[in-house]
Formats: sequence, C-alpha cells, structure tokens
Amino acid sequence: MSSEARKGPTPGHLVWRLSMKWRVAVDRALAPLGLTHAQYVLLASLFGMQHAGLQPSQRELADHTGLEALYVSKLARALETGGLVERTRDPEDTRAVRLGLTGRGREAVAPAIATVEALLDQLLDPLGGLDDPRTAALVRDLTSLLDAPLNPPD
Repeated sequence: MSSEARKGPTPGHLVWRLSMKWRVAVDRALAPLGLTHAQYVLLASLFGMQHAGLQPSQRELADHTGLEALYVSKLARALETGGLVERTRDPEDTRAVRLGLTGRGREAVAPAIATVEALLDQLLDPLGGLDDPRTAALVRDLTSLLDAPLNPPD
C-alpha cells in the first residue's frame, strides 16, 4: 500500500509517540527522586543484573539497555560522582570498566523502581494489565521488532 493510500498514523509514528509519551511520563515521575529516565534505566538495569549475580562492564550494560556505550560511560561517571555507582577496572581486561551499585545507589533505585512499576501499570491498564494475554502479545510483537535487524536503505 502506498503512503498516499494509507489512512491514519503509520506504525512508526505510533511507536515514536508511545516512546515519547513513556519517556516524558517516566522523567516527570522520577524528577522528585532526583533521577532522569536515562539514569533510571542504567540504575535499574544494573540492579537487576547484580541481583542475577552479574557485574557488567559498561559495554555489557550498554548492550543490555540499548543505550550507546559512550552515553553509558558518561552516565556512569555522573552517577559515580553522585555516589550511586562504582566504576572499577576489570582485572582481566584493563580496557573494560565494571559497574556496580553502591549502598546509596541501591537505596535510590528501590523507590524509583516502585514508581516506574506503578506507571507501567497505568500504561498497560487499557490492555487489561501486566498479566493480560494482550500485554503478552504486545511484548512478543515488540520483542520481534527489536530483534529484527534494521539497516538504512541504500
């Protein structure tokens, strides 16, 4: 179907709008806690990875979050300055920097996770909530889209 014949918004436009709606909502919800959405993504991901027994490198955390490695490095340095994250050189690969939450970081991320989980409940309510089959289908579809390679046209 040509773009001229299509009625209504494109899937790309809807993905963009939803991602912006989510980003703005998370930023607003986390502002009273002194965190941005990007800082939250790094801290919450690091919390989850550490809970699973991992101490990721900056590169591994970048791959996990979908953030650029340079941006993760910049965020990690700022969070280290704030006492929330510790950065240590990997003894087996001196080029790699391993990340870990400090005690203060664990204290900061706990209420942030609860805040974002409550926001997620609101977002998914129209689909019947987190445990609804429609939400499971959405997760499968979004995962398929994220896993598909995307190369710019020649």
